Amino acid sequence: MDGTDALNITVVGDLANIDRAVWDGLANPADAPYDPFLSWDFLQALEESGCASAPRGWQPAHLLARDAAGAPVGAMLLYAKDHSYGEYVFDHGWADALQRAGERYYPKLQCAVPFTPVPGRRIFARDPAVELALAQGAVGLAQRGGASSVHATFATAEAAARLKPLGYMTRVGLQYHWFNRGYASFEDFLADLSSQKRKTIRRERARACEGLTIRRLRGAEIKETDWDFFFRCYMDTGSRKWGSPYLNRAFFTLLGERMADQCVLFVAKADGAPIASALNLVGGDALYGRYWGRVADVPFLHFELCYYQAIELAIELGLPRVEAGAQGEHKLARGYVPAPTYSAHWIAHPGLRTAVQRYLDAETPAVTDEAELLMEHTPFKKGE
Repeated sequence: MDGTDALNITVVGDLANIDRAVWDGLANPADAPYDPFLSWDFLQALEESGCASAPRGWQPAHLLARDAAGAPVGAMLLYAKDHSYGEYVFDHGWADALQRAGERYYPKLQCAVPFTPVPGRRIFARDPAVELALAQGAVGLAQRGGASSVHATFATAEAAARLKPLGYMTRVGLQYHWFNRGYASFEDFLADLSSQKRKTIRRERARACEGLTIRRLRGAEIKETDWDFFFRCYMDTGSRKWGSPYLNRAFFTLLGERMADQCVLFVAKADGAPIASALNLVGGDALYGRYWGRVADVPFLHFELCYYQAIELAIELGLPRVEAGAQGEHKLARGYVPAPTYSAHWIAHPGLRTAVQRYLDAETPAVTDEAELLMEHTPFKKGE
């Protein structure tokens, strides 16, 4: 493509306004690893259930690019927001600073999968010129609509770098991911660890599973009663962590109806009754741990359901990694290692833009240093 003059970029709003096959062809092309969170089914379930909707402060404003012949050639996830909840890349301090200066930070535009701190593609286009045109289109939409900023969170490092010439500033964060070194079994993984860590994990697993049965459910094996119990667990965890959980029961029904084969539930039972559950989604090159909860306290059961069971499944499926969500240094001792995340931020206000850039100039090397320090404390055998 020689240029983007012939491009027609429109705001299509809700995902229901975009043909499912068109969206999936752009967001999950056949030659890229399948990302369940970018699928029309997942995103539209968030919108149809009301979780990602205008009343919840997530107004869909997705962009679609068509060429001169009218063929779709690119798309951009986009939501207009009047708060900063459900994002996991925290900009509350930026909002406070601008508001203290007498300006409005909200609304802002968010290029993200709502409530999902999973790195991946955010602007979908084979042609880099189309990608940049969509990113510039989001800036134009912000300027016309009075939004303070555009944020592409949990983007790829390459995408964040490509957006820099448009004035998007790169922010680096940290998560903890488990990487498959070609293991044939969980015991193979343990063999890579130091003797002390290996013993600790075996002891934790034994304690967690004592007197319990743990089942793995996938696809048609997951019944509505399983979703009912999982939602009870989700609400308990969400109420304690966030005060107001982001997802509702209707979302999980839609997820089970449309994406059952990508869903895996680990369910722990005591005396035949479920006491804890954890949800994972299967992608093309990763297993994604999402939510967990329990109705009874069992030592180390969180580690068993969320980390060790996920590792076992990833090994069985031959997946390269497990992503277990945001934060959590306790993952380090369980074989999950620091992995950088990237986001890109365009800010209209010159003063705030300068202040944020100074902040990022100081934050980025600190995050890099932290990752290097954490790597020294992984449980793997040293020198290997």
